[in-house]
Amino acid sequence: MLEVEDVHTYYGLSHILFGVSLEAPAGEIVCILGRNGAGKSTTMKSIMGLTPPRRGTIRFKGAVITGLKPYRISRLGIGYVPDDRRVFADLTVGENLEISERARGGEHAWTLSRVYEFFPALGRIDGRRAGFLSGGEQQMLTIGRALMTNPELLLLDEPTEGLAPMVVHLLEEQIAALRDRGLTVLLAEQNQKVALRLSDRGYVIDNGSIRYHGSIQDLRENEDVRRKYLLV
Repeated sequence: MLEVEDVHTYYGLSHILFGVSLEAPAGEIVCILGRNGAGKSTTMKSIMGLTPPRRGTIRFKGAVITGLKPYRISRLGIGYVPDDRRVFADLTVGENLEISERARGGEHAWTLSRVYEFFPALGRIDGRRAGFLSGGEQQMLTIGRALMTNPELLLLDEPTEGLAPMVVHLLEEQIAALRDRGLTVLLAEQNQKVALRLSDRGYVIDNGSIRYHGSIQDLRENEDVRRKYLLV
């Protein structure tokens, strides 16, 4: 579904990504693992068009999307959950969700009521302003807001960062449920345990380059790679 080929991304004069290539097949959860600052978020932003790559090609469902504006990429069917959440603090939970709604027909379309079924905690605080939510509630809201665009591919950037273990467990279950419902997920994570439990295959990034890729079973068994590139 998603193909990233030889992507080079810069921030100004600083070269951040060096020939990143990866694939996310339809119906799978694919993780990008790496330490803080390794290039995970920049990879996500490059795919979403927020930091367009200077070289390389990004394809979604076979069509080249390199260089498209983020809103056009979103309309093609890619949802994005940033690492800093970016809720609209002065809007209520319900308003945050409704503002991003993109109608889609069919019984499996994401609607406000369906998001509340998926995250019951949000339904109970529908009228609360997003600026007064806990970190876990904000993360659920940000994921729910992305689902309201009815994506086929969901980019999740550090969804468990800074959250309590109980909330991490809840999000882990719900991310797995998204795959069970047919959604493709690209997951950027520092939390090895969560990523290795959730994902079908994985990539390890370090200093802006992919250092390893393979099945999750291979990654679990490759202690040298995990020790070299993932341990802090």
